[in-house]
Amino acid sequence: MIRVTRINDSIIYINPDLIEFLEETPDTVVTMTTGKKLIVKESIGEIQKVIVEYKRGVYLNPPKEIIRRD
Repeated sequence: MIRVTRINDSIIYINPDLIEFLEETPDTVVTMTTGKKLIVKESIGEIQKVIVEYKRGVYLNPPKEIIRRD
C-alpha cells in the first residue's frame, strides 16, 4: 500500500496495483480500477516515485519461505 494525502489533509493508503491512471487537472486525480476517483495533494511524479519504491520492496525482498497450507 502507498500513502497519499487527500485535499482535506486526511491520509489514506491505496493499493498501487489498483490504480488505473493518474491525471493532473491541476489537482492530481487518481482513478482506481473500481472507477473511484481520489483527489490528492501529491504530484504524479511523487506518486510514481512511491510506487517504484513500493514495487522494489516487494520484488527485491521476497519472503524467505512460502508457507504451504494443505
